[in-house]
Amino acid sequence: MKDRIAHIETKVQEAALRAGRNPEEIRLVAVSKTKPVEMVAEAFEAGQRIFGENYIQEAVEKIQRLEEKDIQWHFIGHLQSKKSKYAAGNFELIHSVDSLKLATELNKQAAKKGVLQNILIQVNTSGEESKSGTTEAEVVQMIREIAELKHVAIKGLMTMPAFFDDPEGARPFFKQLRQIKERIETLAIPNVEMKELSMGMTGDFEVAIEEGATLVRVGTAIFGPRNYNK
Repeated sequence: MKDRIAHIETKVQEAALRAGRNPEEIRLVAVSKTKPVEMVAEAFEAGQRIFGENYIQEAVEKIQRLEEKDIQWHFIGHLQSKKSKYAAGNFELIHSVDSLKLATELNKQAAKKGVLQNILIQVNTSGEESKSGTTEAEVVQMIREIAELKHVAIKGLMTMPAFFDDPEGARPFFKQLRQIKERIETLAIPNVEMKELSMGMTGDFEVAIEEGATLVRVGTAIFGPRNYNK
């Protein structure tokens, strides 16, 4: 585990330097969905601190069982509005806010708990119907509306491009997200930060870093294949 994490961290650094970026700008999110608590604990002992979960009930159970560890939990999966009460306040960052409805519900639940919930806006750059996310055409208006909410804080954008055997195939979608981020930055919308770009997974995170990713979501290269029987 320690060797695998170190290997990925080295690749992160190399990709950053190729792009003329500071490697410290990029953080590794270990995608621990479907993996047992014991594997998360092992990765933590190996030095990993940020873990990404996709399924809310599984995530909350892990958070409770590992609460004594200084883990930063991120939610990266599709989140239903009705499950916002479990998400708000449990995660340092929710990557997958794809609608005003979801943001409004998170805001309501965060207000009840007296917390400020950090979020990213998910953009469907590939246009695939199977992918969640708002569109490039609608994202600015959605961000303006969400920015009015008092208990959520927009910190950037997230995308999941189409799958390609060649990571270069994903590059245009990563570049598109960075360009959307840059356009939003020029608008200087109050209460909106464009600090984070969450993009890139095990097969294409180096290309994502070259295009501006600050958070890369890597699971298989750390934990092995997904447990599909979960």
